[in-house]
Amino acid sequence: MSTELAYLTNPFCFEFDAEIIARVTLSDGRRGVILPKTFFFPTGGGQEHDTGALGDARVIDVTIDDAGTVVHVVDRDVTATRTRATIDRARRFASMQHHSAQHLLSHALDDALKLETVSANINIDNPSTIDLAVGARGDVDLTPGENLANALIYEDRPIKSYFISDDQIATIPFRRPPKVSGQIRVVEIEGADYSACGGTHCTRTGMIGVVKIVKTERRAEKLRVHFIAGQRALEYFQNVHAIVTQIARQFDTNPEAIGEAVEKQRDALRAAQKELEEFKAERVTLEAQRLVASTQVIGSIKLATATFRHRAPQELRALATLLQNEPGVIALLASYDGAKLSLAVACASDTGVSANELIRQQLADIGGRGGGDAQLAQGGGAASEAQFQAFGARAVELIRVSANRV
Repeated sequence: MSTELAYLTNPFCFEFDAEIIARVTLSDGRRGVILPKTFFFPTGGGQEHDTGALGDARVIDVTIDDAGTVVHVVDRDVTATRTRATIDRARRFASMQHHSAQHLLSHALDDALKLETVSANINIDNPSTIDLAVGARGDVDLTPGENLANALIYEDRPIKSYFISDDQIATIPFRRPPKVSGQIRVVEIEGADYSACGGTHCTRTGMIGVVKIVKTERRAEKLRVHFIAGQRALEYFQNVHAIVTQIARQFDTNPEAIGEAVEKQRDALRAAQKELEEFKAERVTLEAQRLVASTQVIGSIKLATATFRHRAPQELRALATLLQNEPGVIALLASYDGAKLSLAVACASDTGVSANELIRQQLADIGGRGGGDAQLAQGGGAASEAQFQAFGARAVELIRVSANRV
């Protein structure tokens, strides 16, 4: 049962009287209805399906099988044999704008930069994409292609569609050879692009409005180009303008001077960060001096312990690095963030105690991981508040054992 695809000849029909000739249940349990003739576009050719309504039922998906039967997937039963059908006008027109923009942009990139489009995907909720064959070429400036595409939009050229047979293929300057045979539908942008396509399109390039490339990403020997067009492009520009205006206000400048303002802010931030790092280094040095001054003497060992909350592991290591050079000092440092215990151990070479061995004993209590050498070791693991509170007493116990061995 083949469905007549009326959208091919009238893409601007958004309402029609629908005749229900069959009801089906899809393999995934969804309900569907079949019409002898439809203006709903089914997913295919890189273009998303239409949505809309059949009477009170929402059309949430549209599919087409190999036999040409279109199934309108609905959110509830359609009991009537005839009902009013409506297509989401904004969604359809966005699809038309993006599909026509894709043809135009692919032509322009090929014409201006000799970059062939190997695949395309038309989206309206996210940027549409085309994949370009770039091979081993390095960075490519797509601006000439984008400019050409928009120049053709401004010229408001006609876009028309028609069918040809296999023996007429040679008479059409296709950008890419057709992948189908039999009756082939040609979408022609006058004097520019000729493509075999079964999608819905604008009837003039001016209806596309504008096409803008918003991102590119390299994928092996292909370049994926993300673009927007028409109403979606306007919404994108409005959103970007609002963001830029807000940022300009925060910098107390105008949008044109944001780059300069951000550069000044970046330089000021770098200077502040450098100054902060210097202060941190001074603070760590003072902390090390205070810890040495307040060590607990256990035999021949001077034990320095300290606990912190939310102290970065690299800061613990910096403090331990200073302490490892203090004669007779063993330092056991810990920081807790509410879930994880971070440890750093330093042992002066004249203590005869291995920092690596000490931290392994500490980590064994919490099932943590870490390691190092005889003078400096670091690690951590998940721990409870009680385990963190017990750190000091456990450190003294370990040092007493180590002192007896020395």
